[in-house]
Amino acid sequence: MKKLAKVVTAAILFFMSAYPVETQERRAPVVAVKAGRVLDVRTGRYLEHQLIWIENGRVMQVGAETELASRVPKDARIVDLSRYTVLPGLIDAHTHLTFSPFFGGYRALAVSVPREALRGARNARGTLEAGFTTVRNVAANGYSDIALRDAINDGEVPGPRIDASGPAIGITGGHCDSNLLAPEFHFFSEGVANGVPAVMAKVRENVKYGADVIKFCATGGVLSKGDSPDLEQFSPEEMQALIREAHRLGRKVAAHAHGAQGIKDAILAGVDSIEHGSFINEEDIQLMKAHGTYLVPTLYLSDWFMEHYREMGLTEDMVAKAKFVMPAARENVARAFRGGVKVAFGTDAAVYPHGLNAHEFAVMVKLGLTPLSAIQAATINAADLLGWSDRVGSLEPGHFADFIAVDGDPLEDVTVLEHVKVVVKGGDVANSE
Repeated sequence: MKKLAKVVTAAILFFMSAYPVETQERRAPVVAVKAGRVLDVRTGRYLEHQLIWIENGRVMQVGAETELASRVPKDARIVDLSRYTVLPGLIDAHTHLTFSPFFGGYRALAVSVPREALRGARNARGTLEAGFTTVRNVAANGYSDIALRDAINDGEVPGPRIDASGPAIGITGGHCDSNLLAPEFHFFSEGVANGVPAVMAKVRENVKYGADVIKFCATGGVLSKGDSPDLEQFSPEEMQALIREAHRLGRKVAAHAHGAQGIKDAILAGVDSIEHGSFINEEDIQLMKAHGTYLVPTLYLSDWFMEHYREMGLTEDMVAKAKFVMPAARENVARAFRGGVKVAFGTDAAVYPHGLNAHEFAVMVKLGLTPLSAIQAATINAADLLGWSDRVGSLEPGHFADFIAVDGDPLEDVTVLEHVKVVVKGGDVANSE
């Protein structure tokens, strides 16, 4: 145990030395960013030759440089992005920072919670450098995502703002359990709960240990052993109790749901978002619109998966499910896009390497969204889903000064978002080519 503690301490000290804490005394209190043009993500209009006035990490004002320059304090630090297109920092509403694509199946049994937390620190940095200044992390073992969130907030490691769930809640033998060990181990994942009293208790436990959001598995999944993605897992009564308890405690709820029946019952129970939605049908689409439920599709992963699944350590059952579910998901999600459901951007990064999150945009556009709608899904829509519209998702006074700069026009070619030139989080440059 002492040896493990020394290893973890050494790793933390390395990160702290490589990325020193930016104290309030060292940070320039006022920053003036010259932007060639700024995308207003609400209207889709470009504002030319803008100045972004930042104080103490938040936006004071955005306006024409000719009008604001004389009002900004003379000691402001100048950041020149006049060559670039600037837009709000991107938001990924479905990620797993502490997981890796190369530790699937039985390989996952060898990964400890401390190892996950350290991996999460690396992945958080890569995600931030890719332009994602905020993420919703939906499932991590041992509350490692909550530890990562707190370390980032305290300036100990670099990374995005995290809306963290802790362990995902699921039934015995379901997608949110682990079915890889023999019966004599008597092992159940820490999020397992069965029956109304148990799911209520598990929600309270996650909140007790710091969860910002509650994630549960309404249906089976793909990269898990022995369960069917198309079949419902929790009963409608269990879903209702779980969601009601989470909302009572001020937490939103995300439902992993592939099958149509599980999607339907989660919506009727009041869930805030459906994750994946692979077999969503017309009834589900109409219910989502009526209830204002967000769909968080995860689409690009199938491109990467089909090229790399042999390297991931998966069982034959998992690969077979993926080859069946992933093509169906694209067809059904495209129908949901056409049907007008609310969409928030999500990737399931960890099924593929972190940092490739922005590849999701091109698939969304291919399946029917306009580039602006896809960008809105990753800014104002995702901020609304998180309940963070007052702080992220747009460049407005009072919001965190989180934004990215790209070459070119993302409304004409959304793939430019895969090549972010500058990332600014809280007024500090987090990454610059």
